[in-house]
Amino acid sequence: MAAVRVCGVDELVENQASRFVLDGVPIAVVKDSAGDVFAIGDTCTHGDISLAEGFVEDDTLECWAHGSKFSLRTGKPLTLPAYEPVPVYQVEISGGDVLIDPAVTVTV
Repeated sequence: MAAVRVCGVDELVENQASRFVLDGVPIAVVKDSAGDVFAIGDTCTHGDISLAEGFVEDDTLECWAHGSKFSLRTGKPLTLPAYEPVPVYQVEISGGDVLIDPAVTVTV
């Protein structure tokens, strides 16, 4: 699958995650205060919880249910109880649009 448009950059609220489902894959997309856009798997690896409902702080996304924080850059959990990473997806910005290919994860 090729990268598809998920939204416009200007549709994203700074430091707030948005949930998108691409080809059956739930993805949390975040625009930080510097304007960088990140895309990680939307399901917490500790429990079946949407990370997009969590809290963004700096370059982390915190699960609202159990408090695990995940790096937006690497997908690695930074706090317990999660110990497995979530996938990270490559983000392309083209003409003000956010493009993501849910079949391609980034290894960091």
